[in-house]
Amino acid sequence: MALSIPLKARAKVRDFALSLPGAVEEFPWDESAVVKVNKKIFVFLGAEGNGESPGISVKLKDEEVHGHALAVPGAAPTAYGLGRHGWVSVPLTGESAPADMLCDWVEESYRTIAPKRLVAELDAR
Repeated sequence: MALSIPLKARAKVRDFALSLPGAVEEFPWDESAVVKVNKKIFVFLGAEGNGESPGISVKLKDEEVHGHALAVPGAAPTAYGLGRHGWVSVPLTGESAPADMLCDWVEESYRTIAPKRLVAELDAR
């Protein structure tokens, strides 16, 4: 079975996030996946097979990048009070940002959360 565009984007984002130094995937809420570095979440991926409302959440401290992410149709500050700390939830739909841009946002989130030594390792690649 071919993956839908949103699930392809999620798979690309997941693979990219897991390629970052020290990144690990965990499932703290049943099937909902997160990717962590140094025991801290830097991307919420949601459930793998969620074809109804797939999306990701990332922490974007840069105001311009944060604003750009919020401009995606359906994007919003992340619930549970995370939005006030720079977290943005971006739906993965046909109108979503391209997968490469989503990966850029995942990297921005990673750089915000990861220890400096792992960011330096990423920069050395």
